[in-house]
Amino acid sequence: MKRLIDLAISFYSENRRLVAPLLGFPGIKLAGSSIKLAQQNHKEHFKVIGSLVDKFKPDIQFVLMDLSVEANALGLNTIFPPNESATVLKKDKEFNMDSLDSFRKISFDGDSRLLGYVKTVELMKLKFSSSVKVGAYVTGPYTLAGLIIGAEEAGLMAAREPDRLEQICIFTTRCITEYTRLLLSAGADAVCLLEPSGVMLGPSHFEKFSSANVKKIVEICHQADSDCIYHVCGNSMHLIEKMAESGVDGLSLDSKDTGVDLPAIAKKIPKNIVMIGNMNPTKTIVYGSPEEVKEEVKTLLASMDDFPNFILSTGCDLPLETPLDNISAFMETGRNYTISI
Repeated sequence: MKRLIDLAISFYSENRRLVAPLLGFPGIKLAGSSIKLAQQNHKEHFKVIGSLVDKFKPDIQFVLMDLSVEANALGLNTIFPPNESATVLKKDKEFNMDSLDSFRKISFDGDSRLLGYVKTVELMKLKFSSSVKVGAYVTGPYTLAGLIIGAEEAGLMAAREPDRLEQICIFTTRCITEYTRLLLSAGADAVCLLEPSGVMLGPSHFEKFSSANVKKIVEICHQADSDCIYHVCGNSMHLIEKMAESGVDGLSLDSKDTGVDLPAIAKKIPKNIVMIGNMNPTKTIVYGSPEEVKEEVKTLLASMDDFPNFILSTGCDLPLETPLDNISAFMETGRNYTISI
């Protein structure tokens, strides 16, 4: 399969776009399942993802977005509500650096839930048409560190004890790297790093605790001839250069409503990096009509007509309650749109 940038340019040369909303949870009701079941049973997980591909036929399909996989594999307290994504609970006691020694003894690749996601990717690669790019998610180094020591504690440590936090992020990168290797071996065409907590950092701290470590994951993806994508929620405008400098193949960016200006970003990042986004995933597509969705998608597409390195998507994963008719409207508009060049 072609790499992301090559696919995007190929489509652009035909005056059309790749269409790949971040679909996951809407497949739960489509398949008659539950989030808890799908996140813990790889065959159920595949049924959910498969139902989305059958109905909407996106150009890229990811597994369910889940920020708890690696943390749960380290033994952190994780809860699994029936129809909400799994959540890592805040630690009851203060983090101790000695805990890293305990974590290092864990056979990370032996975690049954983590391996369930790997199995899901295997099924996706085996069962889906070769025209569908198979994507997987991993947690970003800084966000995983925040899950281990607490998000507030990570922010304080970045300012007061940066060397200590750097050591934790080196450890989390090792965990993420191990998981990434498994996903790539299973056939993932793209691995997307989820770094939502990174939006709270300034550029220098973001580089130190996230993007410098992400370079190692990018290298592993490229060795497997797969793409690596960086996703940061919220207004990431102050981080774009650092994200791009990590060597990733794509930037998955949040909506205009958060302050993200895709055309402005397109003018300053390398042309071999694909921008992925950025319709608001919790506004019109959830609460509007299909016609309103179509108009918003057309406006977004028109704003990006001058840039070959763009993939139409949503700013983040669509919630469970997203109307299926609105997703169909998104896909239909994206497929039928003709680029004006």
